[in-house]
This record gives sequence, C-alpha cells and structure tokens, in this order.
Amino acid sequence: MSESAQSTIYDEVLDVLDKLRPFLQRDGGDVELVDVEDGIVKLKLVGACGSCPSSTITLKAGIERALVEEVEGIQEVVQVF
Repeated sequence: MSESAQSTIYDEVLDVLDKLRPFLQRDGGDVELVDVEDGIVKLKLVGACGSCPSSTITLKAGIERALVEEVEGIQEVVQVF
C-alpha cells in the first residue's frame, strides 16, 4: 500500500474515532490511535476505559464495528497497552 493510501486510511480512522470520542469521554475515558498497519488498527484505551471490565466489548462491539463499516480496508481492531 502506498504511503498516501496509508495516510488516508489513518485520517479516516481518526475521523471515526472523533465521532466515537464523546461517548467514551462521557464515561471518563478516551481512545488513542497508536498505529494502522495492514488493515489492523491498534488503539490504546485511556482513562476509565483503560481499566473498565467492559473495555473489550467497547473495543470490539463498538469501535471495531464502526471502523470496519466506515473505513475500507480495516479488518480488525486490537488494544495495545
């Protein structure tokens, strides 16, 4: 994948995360984009989201679903610590 295509995907992921941020922040958390590589988005959940027992569900059912639906080429979201 070209660098410009990778940059576009990165920007699209950031746009989707910006739409989701208010919901995370309402519960005292947030999300940081660490990297996007080969269709895999690496995220770090911070604040209350980092230690929440439901963080895996938030990551997979919420964030991953939104990114796969809205950004072409995204296959999976993983949490990094």
